[in-house]
Amino acid sequence: MNLFTDIGTLVTRAIGDLQADGTLPEGLDLGPVTVEPPRDPLHGDMATNAAMVLAKPAGRKPRDIAEALAPRLAEDPRIESAEVAGPGFINLRLATAVWQEVARTVLTEGADYGRSAMGAGRKVNVEYVSANPTGPLHVGHTRGAVFGDALASLLDYAGHEVTREYYINDGGAQVDVLARSVYLRYLEAHGHEVEFADGTYPGEYLIEVGEALKDEVGDAWVDQPEDVWLDKARAFATEKMMDLIREDLRLLGVEMDEFFSEKSLYGTGRIEEAIETLRGRDLIYRGTLEPPKGKTPEDWEPREQTLFRSTAHGDDVDRPIMKSDGAWTYFAPDIAYHWDKIGRGYDHLIDVFGADHGGYVKRMKAAVSALSEGRVPLDIKLCQLVKLYKNGEPFKMSKRAGTFITLRDVVDQVGPDVTRFVMLTRKNDAPLDFDFDKVLEQSKENPVFYVQYAHARVHSVLRKAREAGIDVEDPVLAAADLSGLTHEAELAVAKKLAEWPRLVEIAAKGHEPHRVAFFLYDLASDLHALWNRGNDEPTLRFLQEDDPKHSQSKIALARAVSVVISAGLGILGVTPMEEMR
Repeated sequence: MNLFTDIGTLVTRAIGDLQADGTLPEGLDLGPVTVEPPRDPLHGDMATNAAMVLAKPAGRKPRDIAEALAPRLAEDPRIESAEVAGPGFINLRLATAVWQEVARTVLTEGADYGRSAMGAGRKVNVEYVSANPTGPLHVGHTRGAVFGDALASLLDYAGHEVTREYYINDGGAQVDVLARSVYLRYLEAHGHEVEFADGTYPGEYLIEVGEALKDEVGDAWVDQPEDVWLDKARAFATEKMMDLIREDLRLLGVEMDEFFSEKSLYGTGRIEEAIETLRGRDLIYRGTLEPPKGKTPEDWEPREQTLFRSTAHGDDVDRPIMKSDGAWTYFAPDIAYHWDKIGRGYDHLIDVFGADHGGYVKRMKAAVSALSEGRVPLDIKLCQLVKLYKNGEPFKMSKRAGTFITLRDVVDQVGPDVTRFVMLTRKNDAPLDFDFDKVLEQSKENPVFYVQYAHARVHSVLRKAREAGIDVEDPVLAAADLSGLTHEAELAVAKKLAEWPRLVEIAAKGHEPHRVAFFLYDLASDLHALWNRGNDEPTLRFLQEDDPKHSQSKIALARAVSVVISAGLGILGVTPMEEMR
């Protein structure tokens, strides 16, 4: 059930009545008509813009339409009042009985409450993390992993068919650097003195890989030239790094459906196929680019290149796809990779990149638009930097990693649940400060604790009720008499619960899982406020002494809160706590 959708249907039906009696003309586009919470709760429970958006196409003043529409809406027993405000907005107040029934609906639908068919089974590919296989995941990858995973879960919850995918960047020069770095550790394992030159990876995480390589090949590669060992060392090192990355992801609770190797595109004709597809659409040509920004003509050496006409699909400049020596640029395999995804029949593609990929957005969108002829949209979400603090100071880098703070450093400090929730307390494109001390505080200022505490509080009520011999199974609570839920604090909880299905669809449409975290915090706040009111007003307490029936009605509301919190935390990949110590 989506109460906002239900009232929206009521508005649409009332507009149809006005069209039938000639008050409004036929053929109006009702798409822009909305029903949503008013900006100021004092104005009512819901508001509709119907009169405002229909005025111009109907050739009527918005106030006149509103005054004709409001009485029609007020005829419905769910509507307590429909008042015209300002130039033509209609503020609606719903009958108390409507809010009382929300808890029953939640308990009846259970984990499915809030699930949506909005996605209609459309296939969506969410590609995230996709770190170079040259070392353990760092804190930037952590944010992208959490965001991508939560977004995938959100889209699944909203009715899409979702594939979680990791693109292994194993085709570039960085993998050769990895192989050389592992070879140095291999020599070290044989007792050789080694020196890590600039550009190699000195992290201690490669010590085990070098030792494993020694166990694999013995001393066969000692003092041998690169052409003997480079290719095999690269494959060996990449496999070991991907094992490490998979383990890191498991620590965070992230499970991928697909791992796609960039290297699999080379030597198979797949890059050539994608480029020829673009060539067939007159989007590949030989040309010379203008000097890049910041270069003067004296600094610029124009040269003819093979270019993708990305400006035909919204980019600022055309992009090189082949180097002067005939080798592909790094953009070419990325084009082929997305061509492969399009060929797999996805209706929508989402890429989650780090903030340093901002300059890559337009060219990749242009490529997907060109390859799919505008059929498949690509949304690229950039995750901004995370700054880590502990004891008021920047958190020190990991010696094991060598140059950066790893995902394991973060998870070891606070656990996966806290890591995931806190990473979603800001929108993905906003910087995030992660303070190890604050995220472990047991206070309202710590959102993950506050939400978990609300869930645990409900379960403590359920335990005490069972000890008192009160049946609090969901079917029993769903059948309780809820007419006694009349206090403003109780109705505030019910009204927040009613927003959940609408929130899911808004968050899914905008690809914004952080909205779920914000909603859960607000819902927890309403639950805690009701709990605290019960300290002063005994009639608001969930357990009413010697009154099982009254207790069941109040516990039904609390249990509905825990159902929604559990569902929301499930989307975020966080475990709901039933007890906190």
